[in-house]
Amino acid sequence: MSNLIRYGIIGTGMMGWEHIMNIRLIPGSEVTAIADPNAASRDMGRGFSPEGVLVFDDYREMLRAAPVDAVVIATPNFTHHDVLQDVFQTRKHILVEKPLCTTVEHCRRVVEQAAHHPAVVYVGMEYRFMRAVQRLLEEVRMGALGRLRMVAIREHRFPFLPKVDNWNRFARNTGGTLVEKCCHFFDLMNLILRDRPTCVYASGAQDVNHLDEHYAGEVPDIIDNAFTIVDYAGGARAVLDVCMFAENSLHEVEICATGEHGKVQAFEPADETVVCLRDGTTPRRERFDVDAQIKGAGAHHGSTYFEHLAFQDAIRTGGQPAVTVEDGALAVAVGAAAERSIRERRPVELSELGF
Repeated sequence: MSNLIRYGIIGTGMMGWEHIMNIRLIPGSEVTAIADPNAASRDMGRGFSPEGVLVFDDYREMLRAAPVDAVVIATPNFTHHDVLQDVFQTRKHILVEKPLCTTVEHCRRVVEQAAHHPAVVYVGMEYRFMRAVQRLLEEVRMGALGRLRMVAIREHRFPFLPKVDNWNRFARNTGGTLVEKCCHFFDLMNLILRDRPTCVYASGAQDVNHLDEHYAGEVPDIIDNAFTIVDYAGGARAVLDVCMFAENSLHEVEICATGEHGKVQAFEPADETVVCLRDGTTPRRERFDVDAQIKGAGAHHGSTYFEHLAFQDAIRTGGQPAVTVEDGALAVAVGAAAERSIRERRPVELSELGF
């Protein structure tokens, strides 16, 4: 492969557009082909792509015919497993959007297949690459907080947006809210604590959103609020508070890591961290300026750009992906355990899911 990395985008809905916009900002990168079975999505993808991009309605034809070194899979959640089966027949580098798959069984299969794939396989976990989150991780790793005991994450945001054919209104297509949306946060818990989740307790419901919607006679069944507690092997614990009917919150996302000597908080979209130590020193506040063009290229506060830099570094150096399929599978497993915990009204051990 030359120094230029040529991308094919599979799925040109909202997340596909975001990837296209960010790839175009990175020197040495080019979107050469896009594929989507939906005509409106293809047209939108073409509008964000460079002149001369090859356009396909079948991604398998793109894999056969287009000059592509790496693919981004940004199709609906329930298609990830099947699309991966076809891409694994090639030698192309892969960035697959979260969640890796919608079921634990499919995730385990993909982990096994990725171990034999002759190129980089990377899971899209954009939240890892937000500037404030990365600063929080730096503070944790420097050890000033002492031994970590708790991680608390709150996301209070707007309801799920409409998608093509309303696929995201039903848990059978998404894996459920705590897989579809919250795998990002379970991945952050695992990353911050660097420990193995063992048990999940969750309480949640669909109380407000989508109750007056009907699709082919069905009412959506996706959870719109929940509390989830995750126990870790080393004794730490984490909690996620998610609410999907809290738009216009001051902070959409708040992340707090607390150790025996203090805590560090990250806030988005404020791009801010605050470090508070128990020794009485003045809390230290830090704001991060993200280039306006980068921050404007999508809905993840510039993180998709930095995610692609990390993906490309793994491609060019042959190094370990910053986000592995094992990471993606474990995040799905925690979300699936949380969904089961809500349905069955009991704690769920990760061992029940094979993790």
